[in-house]
Amino acid sequence: MDFLSADALPWLKDAQQRLRSSLDSGRLPHSLMVLAAPGLGAEQLAQWIIALTLCERPGARPCDVCVACRLLRSDTHPDAHVLRLEEDAQQIKVDQVRELIESLALKSYRGGFKVGVIEGAEALNAHGANAFLKTLEEPTPNTVLIMIARPSHRLPATIASRCQRLTLRPPATADAVKWLQARSPAASWQPALALAGGAPLLALELAGSGLAEIDADMRASIAELADGTVDVTLLAERWVRSNPALRITWLENWITQRVQIGLGASASHQTAEPIRLPAALLKPKIRALFELLDASREIRRLASTGMNQQLALEALLVGGRTALAK
Repeated sequence: MDFLSADALPWLKDAQQRLRSSLDSGRLPHSLMVLAAPGLGAEQLAQWIIALTLCERPGARPCDVCVACRLLRSDTHPDAHVLRLEEDAQQIKVDQVRELIESLALKSYRGGFKVGVIEGAEALNAHGANAFLKTLEEPTPNTVLIMIARPSHRLPATIASRCQRLTLRPPATADAVKWLQARSPAASWQPALALAGGAPLLALELAGSGLAEIDADMRASIAELADGTVDVTLLAERWVRSNPALRITWLENWITQRVQIGLGASASHQTAEPIRLPAALLKPKIRALFELLDASREIRRLASTGMNQQLALEALLVGGRTALAK
């Protein structure tokens, strides 16, 4: 576990300071929900919180030298438990949750805290969420529970209301570009950062995923769709076969820019926040774009539920012909 990697992400500094202060004052929450869009370092922050909580050296924590920190480095600390989607799975299963609950119910092996982390908590199925609710309601002593979810998570209110929320937001664009350029000075980071919604780690990932080729193909696809010169079934099939998640994110970004331009505003990169406008501004054309934006976000939200992506994309593209028309 590389729990010090969070220190290399400057936009996490405020969150780290708040959590360290909470621990020092004995007010570390027993249940914490970290809300973050992909690429903001929520997983790295969670690993840092584990180390902060379990470090056994007084003073600056985590120290990276005590026995607890060395155990974390080797992923062998008996009081640290991380739960995530299994390979090729679409939901976190109830058996995984029960195993976590059983581990947290045991006495701490090293006489301190026990920490449980659920990454991608929105992937909890209903049975898993219900099983975890009792642990949130009646946590065992010296237990810290951390859930990582997207801001648009689908977790039941009964779970979300029992957690203290910590929301991670993208850094200022200039700060994000500076951080990215330190890793690759020659690269032009604006396109990737725009598509990533301002999340530097996701921009770093996108830059190496054939972004330029997908951008060109998406622009051509939108033009063909608007002109009515493309078969929707074949287009959806092509998207499914080539990074559909990135294409949906691209489409959300493109629609957002069209809405802003249509309202006389300058285009900006996509954000994770919904755009809210007075009803008087929702002209038929703008309303159609909003409907398409909602539909694309719904596809992204349901991507982990086993939906038929081909059919979902076909419905999206058929329904969006009017909105995409030039």
